[in-house]
Amino acid sequence: MSTPEDMSADLLVVGAGPTGLYAAYYAGFRGLSTVVVDSLPEVGGQVTAMYPEKMIYDVAGFPAIRGRDLVKGLLEQASQWNPTYLLGRRAEELHDEDGGLRIGLDDDTSIRVGAVLVTAGIGQFSPRPLPAGEGWLGRGLVHFVPALDAHAGQDVVVVGGGDSAFDWVLALRPIAASVTLVHRRSRFRAADSIVRQAYAENVRVITDAEVTALRGDADGALAEIDVELRDGTRLALPAQTVVAALGFTADLGPLESWGLSIERRAIRVDTTMETTRERVYAAGDVAAYPGKVKLIATGFGEAATAVNNIAVALDPSAKLFPGHSTDV
Repeated sequence: MSTPEDMSADLLVVGAGPTGLYAAYYAGFRGLSTVVVDSLPEVGGQVTAMYPEKMIYDVAGFPAIRGRDLVKGLLEQASQWNPTYLLGRRAEELHDEDGGLRIGLDDDTSIRVGAVLVTAGIGQFSPRPLPAGEGWLGRGLVHFVPALDAHAGQDVVVVGGGDSAFDWVLALRPIAASVTLVHRRSRFRAADSIVRQAYAENVRVITDAEVTALRGDADGALAEIDVELRDGTRLALPAQTVVAALGFTADLGPLESWGLSIERRAIRVDTTMETTRERVYAAGDVAAYPGKVKLIATGFGEAATAVNNIAVALDPSAKLFPGHSTDV
């Protein structure tokens, strides 16, 4: 994390999921300078955190696209306008200031902007911790796998029983030396089809078991873990990486103190995507209005609507309709 600083931009986007990344592109297309803030260390929001290896079938123009490939494409699309990304940071305070807004981050960075667009999905993610993994985060214990190749030739243990746990198992199996899934129950939250696929590919699955300890080698690097089964059996498994795919808790956190109309972790907006607070807009899963359908495709349209209305709010002489991108 960089040292605290003062920054300024036309637009602050809170949330770097698909909707936020598309908003960053569209803001650049409208000539707005943009800062994107996200509490997660990687862009992509829920897609990166929960199903990066899954195929998505309802994004316009793609019969099917892998989650991480969608995020990569959105990042590349936005990059032509050079938005600033502040990852692993949280937007906390919001103040009106001289016709604009000032946002304070949790590292004391202060950002002066003309408008804010909240694209926070279901809110700030906090990975559920692995009790036995205290002190190992970043030293072999991870919650995300941003680069599969980083685990080539490793012994990897994935802990969890949901879709994301099985996604990591199936994605890592062709790359890692070994992949084992450990789950504390005999039943899984993951879809039956993905569970069957894991068993069909002879993935080692240990159920009714918990990871009780992580141990390092002489250099302090993770080397193996202890697993205890419900019947008292104890196993020692080699592991250079443990992926704790135990799910996430999420809430809107400090956004709830911004004076917005919030109901069931969603922010009420009007037809321009503006909230009850002037120059604060919302789009994507976090935005609420009658008839709302929570889809990635919906979020893209809402981002475009919000950004075009923001462009006019910041410059009343600007046209709401941006023209066609093919004319640029």
